[in-house]
Amino acid sequence: MSTTTDAAEAVPRAADRAPAAPGAAAAQGTVAVPDITAAMRTPEFLQDPYPLYARMRRECPVHRSPQGIWYLTRHAEVETALGDLRLSNDRERMTRSLTARDGRLRDLSRLTARLGRVMTNTDPPDHARLRKLVNKAFTARRVEGLRERIQQIVDGLLDRAVADGRSTDLIEAVAAPLPHTVTCELFGIPEADRGRVTLWFQRLGLLGEDIEQAEAAVDQFEDYLMGLVRQRRATPGDDLISALVARQACGDHLTDEELLSTCFMLITAGDETSTHLIGNGTLALLRYPEQLALLRDRPELIRQAVEELVRYDTPTQSIVRVVAQDVTVGGRTLGTGDLVYLVLASANRDPDRFADPDRLDLVRPGNRHLSFGNGPHFCLGAPLARLQAEIAIGTVLRRLPGLCLDDSTPLAWHTNPLQRRLRALPLTY
Repeated sequence: MSTTTDAAEAVPRAADRAPAAPGAAAAQGTVAVPDITAAMRTPEFLQDPYPLYARMRRECPVHRSPQGIWYLTRHAEVETALGDLRLSNDRERMTRSLTARDGRLRDLSRLTARLGRVMTNTDPPDHARLRKLVNKAFTARRVEGLRERIQQIVDGLLDRAVADGRSTDLIEAVAAPLPHTVTCELFGIPEADRGRVTLWFQRLGLLGEDIEQAEAAVDQFEDYLMGLVRQRRATPGDDLISALVARQACGDHLTDEELLSTCFMLITAGDETSTHLIGNGTLALLRYPEQLALLRDRPELIRQAVEELVRYDTPTQSIVRVVAQDVTVGGRTLGTGDLVYLVLASANRDPDRFADPDRLDLVRPGNRHLSFGNGPHFCLGAPLARLQAEIAIGTVLRRLPGLCLDDSTPLAWHTNPLQRRLRALPLTY
């Protein structure tokens, strides 16, 4: 969960009600292409965004909407932009741009400012310093050490699902509780407190709808995390908060505000990507029964399969940058202060980069997708998200024979166009 992303998502929501300037589309040479900002709000897009992305790549791959928002949709431009420091991820710069476009977002900008400067919302040199410190605590060894425990959690969740009958909602039964449980255990959050943490997460999810509830949740969660930090200073454990506190005690330059904000970011960011990778990936397999059969027959392919599943239906569809310095992309000049949406999901279906990109191919060679980003802001939690998806999807296929989509309940998707998120995945087995 990213407050900056949620605030950015509110811009198209406001903008699709704003009239375009007369002749704006013609001046931009985009007459043939629909207003993508408005199109991303349609039921058709929410069900299947990929036809619109394909049209954008063909007709206007570097597109400026009538509301002044840029969209990059080809793999080459998106990959380059992810590493270009002229496209900034700095929270303060981005919130200035957001509030300049829509004064109603000032409350959101005040909230994001309260969350401190974390590495996901900074540019070098602060980003490099903070990421280095977190890397020392959030190591590959620590993630791999969770494998056995993740398997136990998945097995327990499936035990309960199977006991309830021959149908289940995979999101509710496995995909949502798994990463939440893993994150709480990783940070040493006591089981007795996890109900409160869940409630705060739910209220943070109302950021674009109820700013007062979201702000109250931030207050309460910050106070709670600060209490955990004080406990770990007095009695260190084998959790990630203790590891970050230890880095601070070793003299690494990590202020209390940065420590608290880093914990907040890591805890809230880890849930949704893993949840929707598991949900989207399982749905893709059910829609490609020959690929599902291949994975059942060759379970050793699960790691490679997860890379293709995250490419095929990308949980984080777009990420947002703000132009810090004029930059030319695809022959178009992006001006300082402009918002830029890097459409990762479109880049992952680019036929110039992937053969037959709209087909699921679990043994696809050279799968250099951009689902976890690229460059200095490559997703720190990618190894943990991959591990959870490998274990969850592999176990579901092994333990639930005759797995099918329950067609009696239509699939519904969350309305945030920057993320691809199923509300539920009803299954029978």
